[in-house]
Amino acid sequence: MASRSDGVTRLYEAPQAPEPERLPQPTKTKDKVLLDERGLLDLPFLALTVLLVLIGVVMVFSASYARAYYLTGNSTYYFARQAIFAVVGIGGMLFVSRLNYQLWRSASFIILAVSVVFLMLVPLIGSTANGAKRWIEVAGIRFQPSELAKIAIIMTFSAMISTYRDKMRTFRYGIAPFGAIMIVLCGLVALERHFSCILIMLLLAAAMLFLGGVQIKWFALGGAAVAVFMFVYLKTQGYAGSRITAWRDPASDPTDNGYQILQSLYAIGSGGLMGLGLGKSCQKYLYLPEEHNDYIFPILCEELGFVGAVVVILLFILLIVRGYYIAMHARDRFGALLAAGISTHIALQTFLNIGVVTNFLPATGISLPFFSYGGTALLMQLFEAGVVLAVSRQNDNKLL
Repeated sequence: MASRSDGVTRLYEAPQAPEPERLPQPTKTKDKVLLDERGLLDLPFLALTVLLVLIGVVMVFSASYARAYYLTGNSTYYFARQAIFAVVGIGGMLFVSRLNYQLWRSASFIILAVSVVFLMLVPLIGSTANGAKRWIEVAGIRFQPSELAKIAIIMTFSAMISTYRDKMRTFRYGIAPFGAIMIVLCGLVALERHFSCILIMLLLAAAMLFLGGVQIKWFALGGAAVAVFMFVYLKTQGYAGSRITAWRDPASDPTDNGYQILQSLYAIGSGGLMGLGLGKSCQKYLYLPEEHNDYIFPILCEELGFVGAVVVILLFILLIVRGYYIAMHARDRFGALLAAGISTHIALQTFLNIGVVTNFLPATGISLPFFSYGGTALLMQLFEAGVVLAVSRQNDNKLL
């Protein structure tokens, strides 16, 4: 960590290794190897991730079996698929944690290019769900290219910031290339009318640039530009305006735009302090839409109560804090930015999802990490966790 003249503490360069005998300085040859055997992965981060995934799979079963039986005649339809993806995802996370994270420095631009291509294909061959065309289906597997774009932002920005280093305070290196990337990505996502994804991408990019050392004045100018863009975007999208109205007073339209948030609040309120008990939710019986997906947290509140909700939120907080701790002790700037960016991504999605289902924020289509139903989304989240664990393997000192 280092302090700048503006008084803001940023992630600049990792501290020097205090125990060289434990973690010898890598040679260029060692940095290029694919598998990394240098150290143990961070067990607290691993345990918290696996615990959240396990709780999430249980909640998917509890929240979805009524709808699954109604739609397919098989009450375990959603649960079985989520459980399979969870097992595969955890295995993939452990594999990624064994890789040398330096390989993502060059691979980041490939991931960015692939995400741009897929985003361009969405309007042409994308599949529609819930009235929105945001998915691409390949070999029976459906995924959102916008999710890949978020990972591309984290990896590409980390690679570029760690390369430009002190040049980040100039417009040519600290603003122009990053702005060009965001204009392309946000423009393509805007074609999908996916406002919540644009919001997360912009906040994620801003966090990465802040950690990278961009001057504060550029945030003021960028914030003004984003505000104008959001104003125009919301004005031209009628559905967004109706969501704002429903957010301010959901009871004014209880059968349409305000219906989902009202049912969500009923579920949260019904749980009380200790909850109705696991599997005993009433709102999941086709009252609350997307109860196994974006609105799984209200079902958790209804069944496990305020206490259960607080425990889950604390687990998320511990995971995010641990991710930042790994970033602070990373061996180099690239690893620090990777871990910090991924932790910020988890924090943003968790905050926005819980904010929406509690009516603290206007309704947006944001899933809850490790909980919401969706196999490919879970795989991508566990891939990100694997990258953080890979960074922890090369930490410069022993983590507590």
